[in-house]
Amino acid sequence: MHIGHIPLANRLFVAPMAGVTDRPFRQLCKELGAGYAVSEMVTSRKDLWNSLKTSRRANHEGEPGPIAVQIAGTEAQMMAEAAVYNVERGAQIIDINMGCPAKKVCNKWAGSALMQDEALAVSIAQAVVDACAPHKVPVTLKMRTGWCQEHKNAVALARQFEAVGIQMLTVHGRTREQGYKGHAEYDTIAAVKAAVRVPVVANGDITSPEKAREVLAATGADAIMIGRAAQGRPWIFREIGHFLATGEHLAPPLVAEVRRLLLEHLHDHYRLYGELTGVRSARKHIAWYLRSMPGGEAFRQHINTIEDCAAQWHAVADYLDALAQQMDRFPAASTLAADADPSEEQEGLAA
Repeated sequence: MHIGHIPLANRLFVAPMAGVTDRPFRQLCKELGAGYAVSEMVTSRKDLWNSLKTSRRANHEGEPGPIAVQIAGTEAQMMAEAAVYNVERGAQIIDINMGCPAKKVCNKWAGSALMQDEALAVSIAQAVVDACAPHKVPVTLKMRTGWCQEHKNAVALARQFEAVGIQMLTVHGRTREQGYKGHAEYDTIAAVKAAVRVPVVANGDITSPEKAREVLAATGADAIMIGRAAQGRPWIFREIGHFLATGEHLAPPLVAEVRRLLLEHLHDHYRLYGELTGVRSARKHIAWYLRSMPGGEAFRQHINTIEDCAAQWHAVADYLDALAQQMDRFPAASTLAADADPSEEQEGLAA
């Protein structure tokens, strides 16, 4: 599979999630079988480009390509300038956010709110494509099925986006009105796939190898995108890849492997965020990994009291050493609570 002229390793993608899909998490997911990962959403507002938050989101040091950056905004010229800004800092693919349902994004008419104004949405897509063309950088776009049940316009917009040069479309199978309630539907994604020639990616409620196979079959999509189901379970990509290739399930990871992965993830996380922010922002990752393990809730509460990176790292190492004495492998995914892809502009959620 390709995005424009850029080849991808496979058709298993990581969704852009604010506060989650930073460089350490993207690299970990790629190591564990994801073929493509999109960055956290980067604002098109120039006055925020030099902020610490944005600079971390735009940090791609040592990250294997392709480097994909998602941008969000409401004005075509600002979005075009944001695209070029990120291309100059290493982005090889630019993704436009028209899928985020979070109120603080939609209230500013960004994210999925743009689907209410088709002319504006298409003008933004056109401006970003034109800005990226001289750099030979393909532009992709993520959207929802529509603003509400009565106005599902993903198919109409998909045709227009393709016409102005968008080279891949990702569709989350819910409207903005739904947020993340209820279940994703895939008929609209199938209709988008039938309406355009560019690759189409299916997103929403993909939490298991079986569900991945089901969604690919139901939609005819070229790829799938996974959000919250990868939180604390980044090996889901290799599990799905193996199942799609063989029809068989991989054994759950060894506790010893999870120990190595999580501790390496924490080291990389601390290096990016520093001591104060690093120890606090790592808590959610630790909780996601260990929430369903014996004593996981008590351990999460303990972790939330630690304010030192070294102490946090050693606490996790000690917990996993003790866990390895109780079990060889993590529980199979089917024994854990089901997840659904959430909203990207809330901590830990995806567009």
